[in-house]
Amino acid sequence: MNSASKSLKVLNSVLSSKFSYFQLKMDTSKDDDFTFYKVVPTDFEAKDLASHVNVIAFKDPQRKSLNQVSPKENTVGSLFSTVVDSSPEILNASVRKKLVTSTKVPFEKETNTKQMSYHRQTRGNRALPSVSTLLLSILFFISKPSNAQSSSPVFACDVITNPSLAGYGFCNTGLKAEARVTDLVGRLTLVEKIGFLVSKSTGVSRLGIPDYNWWSEALHGVSDVGGGSSFTGLVPGATSFPQVILTAASFNVSLFQAIGKVVSTEARAMYNVGAAGLTFWSPNVNIFRDPRWGRGQETPGEDPTLVSKYAVAYVKGLQGTDGGDPNRLKVAACCKHYTAYDVDNWKDVSRYTFNSVVNQQDMDDTFQPPFRSCVVDGNVASVMCSYNQVNGKPTCADPDLLSGVIRGQWKLNGYIVSDCDSVEVIYANQHYTKTPEEAVAKSMLAGLDLNCDHFTGQHAMDAVDAGLVNESDVDTAISNNFATLMRLGFFDGDPKKQPYGNLGPQDVCTAENQELAREAARQGIVLLKNSDGSLPFLPYAIKTVAVIGPNANVTDTMIGNYHGVPCKYTTPLQGLVETVSVTYQKGCPDVACTEADIDSAASLAVLADAVVLVMGTDLSIEREDHDRLDLLLPGKQQQLVTEVANAANGPVVLVIMSGGGLDVTFAKNNPKITSIMWVGFPGQAGGLAIADVIFGRYNPSGRLPMTWYPQSYVENLPMSNMNMRPDNSTGYPGRSYRFYTGETVYSFGDGISYTQFHHWLIRAPGFVSLGLDPSHPCRSSKCLSVDATGTYCGKTVEVQLEVINAGTREGSHTVFLFMTPPAVHRSPVKHLVTFEKLLLGRTEIAVVRFDLDVCKDLSVVDETGKRQIALGEYVLHVGSLKYSLYITI
Repeated sequence: MNSASKSLKVLNSVLSSKFSYFQLKMDTSKDDDFTFYKVVPTDFEAKDLASHVNVIAFKDPQRKSLNQVSPKENTVGSLFSTVVDSSPEILNASVRKKLVTSTKVPFEKETNTKQMSYHRQTRGNRALPSVSTLLLSILFFISKPSNAQSSSPVFACDVITNPSLAGYGFCNTGLKAEARVTDLVGRLTLVEKIGFLVSKSTGVSRLGIPDYNWWSEALHGVSDVGGGSSFTGLVPGATSFPQVILTAASFNVSLFQAIGKVVSTEARAMYNVGAAGLTFWSPNVNIFRDPRWGRGQETPGEDPTLVSKYAVAYVKGLQGTDGGDPNRLKVAACCKHYTAYDVDNWKDVSRYTFNSVVNQQDMDDTFQPPFRSCVVDGNVASVMCSYNQVNGKPTCADPDLLSGVIRGQWKLNGYIVSDCDSVEVIYANQHYTKTPEEAVAKSMLAGLDLNCDHFTGQHAMDAVDAGLVNESDVDTAISNNFATLMRLGFFDGDPKKQPYGNLGPQDVCTAENQELAREAARQGIVLLKNSDGSLPFLPYAIKTVAVIGPNANVTDTMIGNYHGVPCKYTTPLQGLVETVSVTYQKGCPDVACTEADIDSAASLAVLADAVVLVMGTDLSIEREDHDRLDLLLPGKQQQLVTEVANAANGPVVLVIMSGGGLDVTFAKNNPKITSIMWVGFPGQAGGLAIADVIFGRYNPSGRLPMTWYPQSYVENLPMSNMNMRPDNSTGYPGRSYRFYTGETVYSFGDGISYTQFHHWLIRAPGFVSLGLDPSHPCRSSKCLSVDATGTYCGKTVEVQLEVINAGTREGSHTVFLFMTPPAVHRSPVKHLVTFEKLLLGRTEIAVVRFDLDVCKDLSVVDETGKRQIALGEYVLHVGSLKYSLYITI
């Protein structure tokens, strides 16, 4: 057997373990450098995928590495040549995301005229990998001898290999972290120090310190964005949870933390084989202020209480160690983007030059609370400053925001990092400084420790030489960075001999982790309409379903942005096929839906017992650097939905896959559309979760984390107006459920269950006296409020509720406690104080107890940004239940 035939045999062995429905066959053509193979499908599901991978060229087995192939020669198949430049760098981890996101899977390639029929599958569910995932897996095997990825973690103080390092204080684990950092900084030259001011830090070999890439992401699973983490043959994928906005819709704090814990476990497992970093720039805790914002999908929603609770729980899940030592980190989280950042690219407004004009009341009442919670309650290791200016100052160069608030008031134990290129943006885009050196100096003096990208590294020496900053300022910055790496164990020697050293590829994409991704999607899915109880479908009554829509069989769309490579995909179509016989038609070639094959789609609807329309958006409509201009379903989607519904003889379910809300008033008011379900971007197991809800295996419990506005709301409302509160004199309507009182399509907290829950108040005081000192000014004159800083801040209010599941099936239920405070200081019309999620069997009763801190939970922010306790009547809301509580002096 010649070497090429041997290679073919080995390749097919590898393929059969990962992609059982593909084989390679040798092509007859061969040259001196490459052997050509054809991908041959072995079942019908793989047929379309193989058609997009006609011929793949591999290097001759005798050559040591593809890196030895010249750029001209390195054309790995016709598909690769259209996806990436023909360059040896295609093997580098930093470009693999480009490969993944540039390629679609077969069902997304279907034409809008093709109809497909499926019968229920009896074999286990599996989703096809993307073309690029297949090719990358093959490529990794072929190029294994190359240095594209090490199988060892990156760490300092390898005293086993270099015993002389044991004499350095910074390698002495018996010393306190502060002493170790001081020792390390003292050993570095200025040039070496500057190398640690940027995200791709330059190591110091003489001290046994390797290069380190700070930029890894873990928004909803380990991602390959940033290059600090990557996917290869050792770890080809990681669990991809729902995009954050859908997870937030679960209103389940324990779920938030559980996801963070799984993500950090997979991150540590990848780190141990050289596939990940230790510093992850997640979560995004910006407020989803405007429904058009392309990055709203990354956030936990519009409410400061929800976003704060999500932030703390997810950070604790990421960072928390099994021993609970706050001075140690499993991985380092980062809360971003600080602050008042929620415009990317809308009309002529760009995030790079946008000046966010925010009054102090909105700043402290809406935009700052999640960041404060991150630092104070979550003990997050990092905060990322944003691109925009706030009231005329770049956030990354504002000493009040950075040194004053984050490090001064909130006592950050960690480092402050810039958004990528934002130091350069200060100079090049905002023209806030006249020279690059000034931009570097201002950001560093403001409190910035680390620059994502290279700009600070290029100009810091000149800034020192010009006297704009001192070497001691550089020392301060890198000390914060080193202190974080100390907490991660980066300077403690071989990580495999440290906590979490036993984790490896076997701990990534485990069955338990993938089931949690499915559960997270199920808990987040929001049922918004269900006329006459048309859902759930009963399999004995609904035997055929027409599945229609551009998002019915997508994969990448389900995971939104800042994703990695999922363990596998299950599309909505694939999920439904597991339960019932299905006919499928896209209806639109893509979500833009400039053309729609309405006749073909309607013909399917006529013949089916029920119709599931999977519509919505994808990253071409809403994403980073791309905000929406309207709130309507794109293109002809509305027309397609309406005409298919009119043709249908059975129930019609509209499934909306999107990051933000949409104006679906037409569907809400159409009696032919019996159910509406929002599924966000539901992650790798989205199709399974959708089917679970539609067929009643899971009782929907998600609630909207953001308001769904009508199109009229945004028509005359610029995204650039940051005011949260309405202005009656100008007709400005205000934002979010807390301040907006106009018409909505669906409201914050909306969602329907297959069962009914009722609430009764068991205990709550009617009056709370603050017990002001007799000398207090409010004793002698009437006050509307008092400072939330007195001795009465120790007072708590106990509220007890009884909740009963009055329906016929088990279900989860979120108990929301809202508050309407006295109408002083332009306070919110309603405000979420706290919430609790319960799982109740049918007829089961539970008691929920909320202990409310008078100063923290029953206060409002005044016009100057200070917290005040309003005096007078508070109305507490739980569902339809309302209760009055009076606070007196």
